[in-house]
Amino acid sequence: MTLQKTTRSSLVKQVVDQLVQRIETGTWSVGERIPPEPELVEQLGVSRNTLREAVQALIHNGMLEARQGDGTYVRSSSEFGAAMQRRLQRSTVIEILEVRHGLEREIARLAAARRTDEDLALIREKLTQSQAILHDAEAYTLADLDFHMAIASATYNGVMIDLYKNMSESLHYSISGTQELVDMKDILFKHHTVLVEAIRVQDQSAAEEAASSLIQVSKTALMQLIKEGSIQL
Repeated sequence: MTLQKTTRSSLVKQVVDQLVQRIETGTWSVGERIPPEPELVEQLGVSRNTLREAVQALIHNGMLEARQGDGTYVRSSSEFGAAMQRRLQRSTVIEILEVRHGLEREIARLAAARRTDEDLALIREKLTQSQAILHDAEAYTLADLDFHMAIASATYNGVMIDLYKNMSESLHYSISGTQELVDMKDILFKHHTVLVEAIRVQDQSAAEEAASSLIQVSKTALMQLIKEGSIQL
């Protein structure tokens, strides 16, 4: 998809709409740095001031994040997600985990009931990918998010998928790169494997129980990290 040069009034809004489209379609993914200003100015055919105003609007609403000396990065994959993140910024990591606990259980139950063979193959693939990069805390955190999103997608419940996706993105910003969680790889892998097996055999109760156990392990680890001051509430 190529950016279209603007031709009507309200240039800033048009630029905002095009940038949002690139984010929401996944052309620019969460955590990715957007192209440099000169490149966007050329593609859009607008002035630097117009582009900066549009980018600033998306920074203000939470979809983008400016990092001093490093560029501008995608922080949320949708306007809905940005609004949710603004709310979650007023919440603690533990509060988010408690809500996620309920979501995870229902997601696991529905995924076990509704998953297709293709869904199961993707879930297994994402788990394998995450295990292959355990040495990299940041990459593992993102891969683990992809694994859980594959399970959420198997519910075929659009509202639940959106809620989980945006809540997980917010949690990722709080714990991203936390090596201590990666150091629990053996325990986490065991719980992940049990969850995948329950989904495979379509045992809804076992899937719900496995998801509950997994989030409890993660919550216990995070509580310890908070106590140690490694991450903030």
